[in-house]
Amino acid sequence: MKQITLSEAQQKVDEWIKTIGVRYFNELTNLGILMEEVGELSRIMVRKYGEQSYKESDTGKDLSDEMADVLWVLICMANQTGVNLTEALQKNFEKKTTRDATRHTENEKLKK
Repeated sequence: MKQITLSEAQQKVDEWIKTIGVRYFNELTNLGILMEEVGELSRIMVRKYGEQSYKESDTGKDLSDEMADVLWVLICMANQTGVNLTEALQKNFEKKTTRDATRHTENEKLKK
């Protein structure tokens, strides 16, 4: 499968929504859906990497699919609110690099 950029992902999701999905859910509905998807991702993470045991209802759940669901809804929200995720991520890298230039290397908790 060909890798795609964030910009291409935003375009592909928009195209899918407008042709197959009929229209975007409103922003608050998508926020609720995002929370649901993050919850599903959390459920898999705490069972796979945490102390919780699996339940029968967890059968067939896939970590990568749950992450993709979160990303999908986040892209929907970016599209409908006019956020360019490529630019936003680049700015976020710059912010974190400036703000955290020495923060993590000086964190004793991370040196253990």
